[in-house]
Amino acid sequence: MKKSGVKQPVHYDIAIIGGGPTGLAFAASLRHTSVRLCLIEKQSESKIAEPTFDGRDTALTHSSLDILDDLGILPRISKNNIAPIKQASVINGISSYALNFDSRDENKDALGYLVSNYLIRKAAYDSVKPQKNLDILTDFEVTSIEKEEAHNTIHLSNGHAIHASLVVAADSRFSKCRTMMGVPVSMRDFGRTVVVARMKHDKPHNQIAFECFHYGRTLAVLPLHGNTCSVVITLPSDQVPDLLALPTKDFNQQIAERFEHRLGAMELITNRHSYPLVATYADRFVGHRFALLGDAAVGMHPVTAHGYNFGLYGVKTLSEQIVGAIGLGQDIASPAGLKKFNTTHRRNTLPIYLGTNIIVGLFTDERPAAKAVRGAVLRAGNLMKPFKQLITKQLTQTAVV
Repeated sequence: MKKSGVKQPVHYDIAIIGGGPTGLAFAASLRHTSVRLCLIEKQSESKIAEPTFDGRDTALTHSSLDILDDLGILPRISKNNIAPIKQASVINGISSYALNFDSRDENKDALGYLVSNYLIRKAAYDSVKPQKNLDILTDFEVTSIEKEEAHNTIHLSNGHAIHASLVVAADSRFSKCRTMMGVPVSMRDFGRTVVVARMKHDKPHNQIAFECFHYGRTLAVLPLHGNTCSVVITLPSDQVPDLLALPTKDFNQQIAERFEHRLGAMELITNRHSYPLVATYADRFVGHRFALLGDAAVGMHPVTAHGYNFGLYGVKTLSEQIVGAIGLGQDIASPAGLKKFNTTHRRNTLPIYLGTNIIVGLFTDERPAAKAVRGAVLRAGNLMKPFKQLITKQLTQTAVV
């Protein structure tokens, strides 16, 4: 792999903007082709090569594990760092009643698998590092993208430019490249922030994930290996500074009490990290010789844990479209091919995106009528087997359309 400073416009078949886990996975998906790739990342190479723990744990579906395995990324993650979720329980307010999901209902070993975000990023980088058809350009920002008939011209912050037959943006839900290419986006700011951390506890969690929709805030407790878990607290953004400043002893006590001591005493073992909650959905995922992947296409609320999974589904769909075009001797960025990717990825993501936002709206509504509906929804969910099966299949997701 070469790290090059671009002096004259150099032509690449595909330029990937964004060196996060989706951009890196897309680069890996084309490693066996003759396509010439470059990946542009504004951070330094050392930061993407050795990412640090950021508090986030990613829930992966069965399909996502298969995709990561095919890309050569999964084998670089120790099995000791992949924790199965065998059951899930959704709790409303102070009620003891819960909507329960069990992997055994679908004859699966697990509903999904938890992996730390930074480990996925590192494994993805390590997998593409030796890739001969890839140049990684770091410490550069994209300042503009100029549309031309046979290619797009990417202008960089160092004054140099790159020509690419296809530009793929995977540069976050607040994608600047999406804006540069004139792609509108629907955005929902929930006015809430998540605080994430890891904790150890006295009692075993038995690989059960809990989503507790308490009044005023939400607490998710996600099982890792041993007597450790990832806690995700969602609360109004103006309350976050107080929670982050809370002494460790008081934080431990508060989480244990809010979780009704199900796991006994709980103890913080990492720093606390916070992330504002904003959901985004691009009005279209393509433009002239341009495509969106990852959060740049769909930025999900984390409650249904589909964010990075959607990124991987997009990687699979777009790379298969490109490989197919190469095999037929066609333009890898033809309008017809990009339209097919757009249609497929919207079909895979839009229903869950809209459904997730409805769920979040209902379970964060503190009005008495909404609280009553929340309880009724959980009870109906347990009683209606087809409904539970539908949700469980979405959680496990064993195939991508």
